Amino acid sequence: MVKTALDNFPRPPCAELLGWRLLDARPEEGWIKLAFAGRPEFCNPAGFIQGGMLSAMLDDTMGPAVLVMSEGRLYTTTISMTVNFLSPAKPGTIIGEAKVIQLGRTIAFVEAKLMAEDGTVLATASASERLLEAARVLK
Repeated sequence: MVKTALDNFPRPPCAELLGWRLLDARPEEGWIKLAFAGRPEFCNPAGFIQGGMLSAMLDDTMGPAVLVMSEGRLYTTTISMTVNFLSPAKPGTIIGEAKVIQLGRTIAFVEAKLMAEDGTVLATASASERLLEAARVLK
């Protein structure tokens, strides 16, 4: 398993709920790959994972990409996020990838996608993230 700045931070309850698991990271590129547990409890009446849960997974992929790229110095809060739902998501493992597109002084721009295990793209997102000093907000 790759070592990142994430190793120095406690996992938040929302990450536990989503079954968040680090698979790979390239901090110098601002890229991260995660796995989520797409649980049956996350499904709508049609049996597909509800869009709000997929949005949470996307959000929980993009923020850590910034944290990893900044070597743990920067924490993010989402200013805005646009999500495109491309395919229905069935319960099971969902893979998330995010890439920091631009890291500014106060704002980062990040893109992410979620995929089924077979590589089918389920959803994509782009976000603007407010940058905060991790040492000040994570106590």
